[in-house]
Amino acid sequence: MDAIRTDRLTKTFGSLTAVDGLSLTVAEGEIFGLVGPDGAGKTTTMRLLTSIMEPTGGDAWVAGFHTVRDAERIKEHIGYMSQRFGLYPDLTVMENLDFYADIYDVPRKGRKEKAERLLAFSNLTPFRRRLAGNLSGGMKQKLGLACALVHTPKVLFLDEPTNGVDPVSRRDFWRILYQLLAQRVTIFVSTAYLDEAERTSRLALVHQGKLLACGPPDEVKQLMRGTILEVRADLPRRAAAVLREQMPGHSVGLFGDRVHVVSTEPDETVRQARSVLAAAGLAIDEIRPIEPALEDVFVSVLGKGTG
Repeated sequence: MDAIRTDRLTKTFGSLTAVDGLSLTVAEGEIFGLVGPDGAGKTTTMRLLTSIMEPTGGDAWVAGFHTVRDAERIKEHIGYMSQRFGLYPDLTVMENLDFYADIYDVPRKGRKEKAERLLAFSNLTPFRRRLAGNLSGGMKQKLGLACALVHTPKVLFLDEPTNGVDPVSRRDFWRILYQLLAQRVTIFVSTAYLDEAERTSRLALVHQGKLLACGPPDEVKQLMRGTILEVRADLPRRAAAVLREQMPGHSVGLFGDRVHVVSTEPDETVRQARSVLAAAGLAIDEIRPIEPALEDVFVSVLGKGTG
């Protein structure tokens, strides 16, 4: 049985279509990524699937229950960590866990043992008596995850859980998510970090409410047409601007201190790029073909450069 299934799921707000005919399935026990920039419809999709909001059209089922007709039943089987998860800063780590256990009607019998397992699982045991308001950003995210898991949900929804968290804490958070998969928990996670999306078993690429692509990360990368040329040059932002202006038929993206150019004729593109950058007085360290990343695919699918 699919853990999540949507059929032409749609949500409009006046003239704005936030989710536009979304149809997808998520298998039990997989980690599924909903990937896209701000305004892509990720949070609205999460709210529809968690029965916080009703759709304008279409249907969705989670853990076998319809999100509208069985809304109350769904809430018994899911955990949801929103972008602004409601931790109470004046309560300790343990008190927050106990509070959420009360909300979810977790039986008193065995509750202490479960809390201890969650603290150990999220590496929070040494901080059990610390006020939540005094935790670092990464530790707050781990506590939010522990609170979302306190009632042992079948499906876990995480809305951009690592947004604004430092890279080390992001890596630790994902390590914890992988441990959950071993317990057959289905994880539906949204992210704007495309490097994180590569850690999912499958992903849906969305933009302006529309589904652009769906499948394993390596399969989605196959949507990339042409060769990615990585340009290392002085003043990369300036180099990207020059390449966009002088080579309008190419997709050009800025990724950190590297410029990526998509080409169907790489040898000719290398020659042309060297020429226009030299004419602009920009020194070139290297131009070489590389394997595409999801960022490249996203730029390619949207048909415009980023940066």
